[in-house]
Amino acid sequence: MHITQLNRECLLHLFSFLDKNSRKNLAKTCHKLLEVFQDPLLWSLLTFHSPVELKKDNFLLGPALKHLSICWYSERVKVCNIEDWMKNSFQKDFCNRHENTVSDFLLDVCNRCPNLLSLTLSGCGHVTDDCILQLLKNCPSLKSLKLENCVRITDHTLEAVTLHGASLRTLHVDFCRNVTQAGLERVRAKCPSVMLRAERSANMIPDSKPEKKLMLEKASRKLVQL
Repeated sequence: MHITQLNRECLLHLFSFLDKNSRKNLAKTCHKLLEVFQDPLLWSLLTFHSPVELKKDNFLLGPALKHLSICWYSERVKVCNIEDWMKNSFQKDFCNRHENTVSDFLLDVCNRCPNLLSLTLSGCGHVTDDCILQLLKNCPSLKSLKLENCVRITDHTLEAVTLHGASLRTLHVDFCRNVTQAGLERVRAKCPSVMLRAERSANMIPDSKPEKKLMLEKASRKLVQL
């Protein structure tokens, strides 16, 4: 029996075992398999391991998407997470190449995936509070939001959770150094039903302007002298 003789349900099941590239390649072989590739039922879950993958034409975004994960564990994440004023020209050039890649993709998700239930972002150093705010507003069914090592996330995201995260049940802000203990306490007070985790976040050194850091260093040296 040829694969195209299988019914649609069987083909969808077979496609579900393939990664995005394999699905795309198989869809190129005939119109019937292309129709299966374009079936929204196949795209309820999307996982990406690099911002570069977000630009590939090997997946579909739509109302069927329920679970989205963008986890970048490359060494390059360290470059993106360096404070902007501390980056050298090479590092700045590197970051500028994909400054808006993840944010633009997430805004597209806001517009096309209103039924999203869970979002996981790790190492996405360019994602901002405003981006998460838009997601919370446009995806009212979101139940799980997990952010790890996203350095531009601040207490504004936590405030957005208290205002627009009515369906949220799980919130992780691990290793997000610009999240404060006060912000976490506000979430706990206003959203007692949310399972909140913030590993290391409030205990890390937050970003600050060079002048402020210099003042802190001077104050520290004076204390040592005393």
